[in-house]
Amino acid sequence: MTTDYKNTINLPETRFAMKADLAKREPAMLADWETRQLYQQIQRETAGRERIFVLHDGPPYANGMIHLGHALNKILKDTVVKSKLMAGYRSPYVPGWDCHGLPIEIAVEKKIGKVGQKVDAATFRQKCREYASQQIDLQRADFKRLGVIGDWDNPYRTMDAKFEADMVRALATIYANGHVTRGFKPVHWCFDCGSALAEAEIEYHDKTSPAIDVAYDAVDKEAVLAAFLGARSQGHALWQQFDSLVVAVPIWTTTPWTLPASLAVSLGPDLEYSLIEAPARNGQRVLLAVAAALADKCAARYGSAGVDGAAVTHGDVANGMALENQLLQHPFYDFRQVPVLLGEHVSAEDGTGAVHTAPGHGVEDFAVGQKYGLVEKFTAAELNPVGGNGVYLAGTPLVEGQFIWKANDSIVELLRERDKLLVATRIEHSYPHCWRHKTPVAFRATPQWFISMEKAGLRADALESIKRVRWIPGWGEERITSMIASRPDWCISRQRTWGVPITLLVDKTTQLPHPRSVELFEIVARRMEQGGIDAWFALDAAELIGAEAEQYEKVSDVLDVWFDSGVTHRGVLAERPELATPGPDDKIMYLEGSDQHRGWFHSSLLTSTAMYRHAPYNEVLTHGFTVDEHGRKMSKSIGNGVEPQDVMKNYGADILRLWVASTDYRNEMSMSNEILKRVADAYRRIRNTARFLLGNLHGFDPALHLVPVEESLLLDQWAVQQAFDTQQAVRAAYERYDFPEIVQRVQNFCTNEMGALYLDITKDRLYTMQAASLGRRSAQSAMYRILEALVRWLAPVLSFTAEEIWAEMPGERGGSVFFATFYEGLAATQASPQQRLWWSELLAIRSATSKVLEGMRVLGGIGASLEAEVTLYVDADQRERYAEVADELRFGFITSKLELQALRDRPVYDVVAAKLGFESFVDDEARPTALAARADVPEHEVWVVAKASEAAKCVRCWHYRSDVGAHAEHPQLCERCVSNVAGSGEQRRFF
Repeated sequence: MTTDYKNTINLPETRFAMKADLAKREPAMLADWETRQLYQQIQRETAGRERIFVLHDGPPYANGMIHLGHALNKILKDTVVKSKLMAGYRSPYVPGWDCHGLPIEIAVEKKIGKVGQKVDAATFRQKCREYASQQIDLQRADFKRLGVIGDWDNPYRTMDAKFEADMVRALATIYANGHVTRGFKPVHWCFDCGSALAEAEIEYHDKTSPAIDVAYDAVDKEAVLAAFLGARSQGHALWQQFDSLVVAVPIWTTTPWTLPASLAVSLGPDLEYSLIEAPARNGQRVLLAVAAALADKCAARYGSAGVDGAAVTHGDVANGMALENQLLQHPFYDFRQVPVLLGEHVSAEDGTGAVHTAPGHGVEDFAVGQKYGLVEKFTAAELNPVGGNGVYLAGTPLVEGQFIWKANDSIVELLRERDKLLVATRIEHSYPHCWRHKTPVAFRATPQWFISMEKAGLRADALESIKRVRWIPGWGEERITSMIASRPDWCISRQRTWGVPITLLVDKTTQLPHPRSVELFEIVARRMEQGGIDAWFALDAAELIGAEAEQYEKVSDVLDVWFDSGVTHRGVLAERPELATPGPDDKIMYLEGSDQHRGWFHSSLLTSTAMYRHAPYNEVLTHGFTVDEHGRKMSKSIGNGVEPQDVMKNYGADILRLWVASTDYRNEMSMSNEILKRVADAYRRIRNTARFLLGNLHGFDPALHLVPVEESLLLDQWAVQQAFDTQQAVRAAYERYDFPEIVQRVQNFCTNEMGALYLDITKDRLYTMQAASLGRRSAQSAMYRILEALVRWLAPVLSFTAEEIWAEMPGERGGSVFFATFYEGLAATQASPQQRLWWSELLAIRSATSKVLEGMRVLGGIGASLEAEVTLYVDADQRERYAEVADELRFGFITSKLELQALRDRPVYDVVAAKLGFESFVDDEARPTALAARADVPEHEVWVVAKASEAAKCVRCWHYRSDVGAHAEHPQLCERCVSNVAGSGEQRRFF
């Protein structure tokens, strides 16, 4: 008769489902978080913590649904914030949005028309505000769905009246510190935007352009010749042909459209120049002054090289200074003669060594033009004859009314007709484009407001501030340093409608700001707190300065949108009490994509340094961009994009979060459906580990049943030690923001230490021992401690899953894992070096045993490992080392029997099983009765021999034991099962 012992087995029991079903489960958890106001609860629970860590949210732009890059960014931020909560910080998170700027203007224009045509400015701004609010609501829902916990009910928005007023206050401080200037300077200009662009709004793409060499004939060719040949009295042969000579300086350019604004030619002051022979022009010999280092290249390009391919040169070389102030004839404006200037920007790397100079269309051109007084000499229209729409202004000779890109070809033809074109071709080169419209931009000199990099020492202060910041990865410091070191003044004015105004009153004649500007800034800011930016546009200047208003006018420009986000340290960090960081150990982090070294990191650094002479952040973390599995940029046209909404719908947000954490954010981050499947598999391994732990903690009350670590079984002490070691590595990795290391450590712990070892070994003890026995309670205590640690490791990454685990764990606990800090209950066990060696060697022997048993299975000798009996042949030292635990080693090795024998008694077999890597085996090779292998234990010789057991199988524990049937009342059980079922219970000390 067979007895059913099922009810005597302690089987796992938990409500924590095997199937995650995240896509369905997570929304319900989000609803619960909303109902409970989890963020506010976290802030109350952590209010007493001494340290604060603020991750300041770089505002996404309020336009369009979020994409994978948004999700990556927000998840990284959330992971950092939650890891700091676990580390014991108070870590508030206030999300924000950038709301002003051109993309919203364009979107609103498409709906209601342009300002001044179908709608007035005030109505247009209100429509922009409404549109931005709608976009924020859409984006906020997706950000929350990602599991990002923050003050979503009270975010900051750059269009809020209080923030707009604080922007004016920030500008006031920068102005008071002497950094704001007004000037007529070349700025990047987008004809589609109709506005100046900041450096951060420029990106570079390849563009095909005309590349031409143009001759600027010398007005006083005698003086130019003299610089090379000496005085006429020297009798040089060329002097004899003086009247039939043309002497010119050739320039090379890829922007023929700038030639109408060409006001000079620049040479390198220390470069050496040679006269080369060029093809004749109308029967006259042509001599060209080019950089000596480029003479052969130029001659080859012009088709005037000699038989040996070298340039035909005349006379000695002359340096650039010898030609300074010589006059040259403009190539197609007969009324304009242009001087030769000297500029350090001229090189002999390519071209001709001479640069045509249009101060209205280039930063370096403008600088050299200022040095020589050209900027003051010419009118604005002469410096920049191109309108904001890209069309030459009325009255511009020969090209009036033409769009500049189309004018390139007509100007080339004009040069050809006048015999000033030496060569024309086309090249593909990197060229600045508008980041919004992806169209080429141009430099245009226009009156603009600037934050000067030099006037009040901003560049030097910013470079010094960079050194005091922790940059993650470290190369970020070098990158932003090089950008700050070389950047021009910051053009902060824009000619748009939807933006925060530059609230200055300027003299109508001199254009100088009112002498009480600092005071007026604050008056205007107070009004804007009540009425937003409309308060400025509706304001009568007389309300501020009385009768003086006749002399002054309001500035109509608005601030660059990068100024908006750049002063959030003033409008958010300084204004929200919960974000205050009073202590020296408190931290403020900025975290964005690598493009923000020239964007938000950059603008924030400049504004903060201009205001306070220090950076607004202590730490800056940079991440890469998302690409497909082949490293290609994601594109709708290619069809390789992955939308976060689809991932959350099909897999759940925790899978997306795990992908973010497991991928090296310092580089491009690959994503595809195949990658997501692999991430989901990794997630299941972690979830299954948590489920096993929870299932075996059924009926465990830590307040009653928790066994002190030092009283626990040896294997349980080892497991807690492994968890402690893992936690040390995980906490260190969180501290250095190495999230892939965390994921790898946790996965390895779940797979190796837990799945392949501890959990596998303890099943027997958990299932078969009496429920309240020390052996079972010891295992449960270890599992409880491990789970307490594991759930906290997971919380910053797998937030939904961690909360789900937390809700099912035994014991009294707070309502959320995010109220907790890293678990300190693992530190009670600290293994000595000798103990670690003991375990290391034992696990090496166990590993060899597992291989032998697997070999037996492959060859058909056994099925499960419990069908085997193992003998370990060890040297005297090893036998003594493991003698105390010998009786319980079989449980650790999951075999029905295990013995320690002297090494000298090891049997020697005849048949070699090389194909399996084992030393030898006995009897029939097709179905061995025994298999042996040597264990890899340094400095010791250990042999493992396994054979199939001939004993009967216990129906309860499935061990094959010779004592099965020894008890008359329970003939199907082994002796220890009889004790566990009907006696005082089995006793264990080690395994």
